[in-house]
Amino acid sequence: MSKKALLALCVAVAIPLFFYMIADRYSVVMPKRFYPDSVLTRMKDGKEVTDTIWHKAANVYLQNQLGEQVSLDQEKGKVLVVDFFFTHCASICPILTRNIKRLQDGLKIKDEMKRIDTTFVRFLSFSVDPVRDSVPVLKKYADYHGVNSDVWWLLTGPKKTIYDFALNELKLGLQDSVSVDSNFVHTDYVALLDKDRVVRGYYHGTDTAELARLANDIVFIMLEKDKNRKSPFIELKPLRIPIIIILLGTVFGVWFFSRRQKNFKTS
Repeated sequence: MSKKALLALCVAVAIPLFFYMIADRYSVVMPKRFYPDSVLTRMKDGKEVTDTIWHKAANVYLQNQLGEQVSLDQEKGKVLVVDFFFTHCASICPILTRNIKRLQDGLKIKDEMKRIDTTFVRFLSFSVDPVRDSVPVLKKYADYHGVNSDVWWLLTGPKKTIYDFALNELKLGLQDSVSVDSNFVHTDYVALLDKDRVVRGYYHGTDTAELARLANDIVFIMLEKDKNRKSPFIELKPLRIPIIIILLGTVFGVWFFSRRQKNFKTS
């Protein structure tokens, strides 16, 4: 075997080995989870381990801008991006809506480029003045701002349902930098929920830098593995030493026999 062929073999073995070691040692820092409901303790392999039960936002039934009765339960498996607004707001709401529209359009571009699947995302804008924001009013507002109902719902319904969701399920009032009036929720904060409806982040919807962070976190959450599925690297971890020995042994064996064959031909 020539030196070039041997080098190529070594590289072919080293590359997967390198990425295996990197994947085993490092992991992407995912958006954290908020609000543990309880912590369970159990024994596993003779060791005490804890499992955190995170708060799951409750299901709600509301009407969207198309007049359809919709619920969060029908969006199972989707990443949810949630904000609160009202159509006659003249301050932060138009900016918030425009920025979410940019997210909507940005995801559409990525979808067309086959980078991500936008069917895993649902934008939800809850009206905090549902009495005035009827279905026809929401439809007019949606049409004016270019809202795509396939991925973005503007929601109206009982005020108590909407306010309970904002304050008790998303817990907007617990954020240090958020001042939320329980009588009239008016905030530029956007909440990100994963497919289990666990809050994974809060972002100022009027801040373009915060929106960029939200866009990145949406992708991270969509790529997040199911916690109940074991990583193939975890399954291979007990075998990593034998795998390394076998791979290195293969390289040495090919080199050794190629040397013997070369010496035999020259003798």
